[in-house]
Amino acid sequence: MNIRARGIRTTVAALAAAAGVAAVAVPAAAATATAPVSAEPRFLEPADLPPHPASAWYAGPVTAGQPDPLPVCVGDALPSIATHRSYWTEFDTSAQQITVVERSERRAEDFAALLRRDLADCAKKLMEKDPDLTATGKNYGRLNVEEGAHVYGLHTASAWGSSDINLFSVGRDGTTVTIVRWGQMGTFQHAQVADFKKTTVTAVNKLY
Repeated sequence: MNIRARGIRTTVAALAAAAGVAAVAVPAAAATATAPVSAEPRFLEPADLPPHPASAWYAGPVTAGQPDPLPVCVGDALPSIATHRSYWTEFDTSAQQITVVERSERRAEDFAALLRRDLADCAKKLMEKDPDLTATGKNYGRLNVEEGAHVYGLHTASAWGSSDINLFSVGRDGTTVTIVRWGQMGTFQHAQVADFKKTTVTAVNKLY
């Protein structure tokens, strides 16, 4: 099984209403100053990704909906309200960011916890599904950014010789959860963990 997907390719809305017995005229400037601000979560730019030694990074558009195909480990948990963006280099290295805006912080907290459990159990589940696959997972710990982010590693090796390393992170800022994945051929020795942690911090800080 090859979990690199090179071709791998919602909204926090604030609503307010005011009602009263008598209508009061409000100057346009004052109404603008007090009106709630609606913002879409922002995504990583190619330059934010771990540097590749021989290629620039490129990015596709921010796209509403689940990625197709679904990413390994976290794909089954993704709701239809997800938004995603894919990244790639001229070589066999790819990345992806997926963002989900929940209706409340509690729902976002629960969703992030579900994703972390899926990542922690991923290697075991992959080997149960495919006896020709050897998978090993690592937990690289928590990052202190907004409501927190966690970083994981996954190495897979197939009986026919493929060897892939992927890094994942799950971060949260209020009601918004973002997932970042980076992958290429190789083993844990080729994992750019320090650079990926910087990318994760950037991704969570950059949401809003």
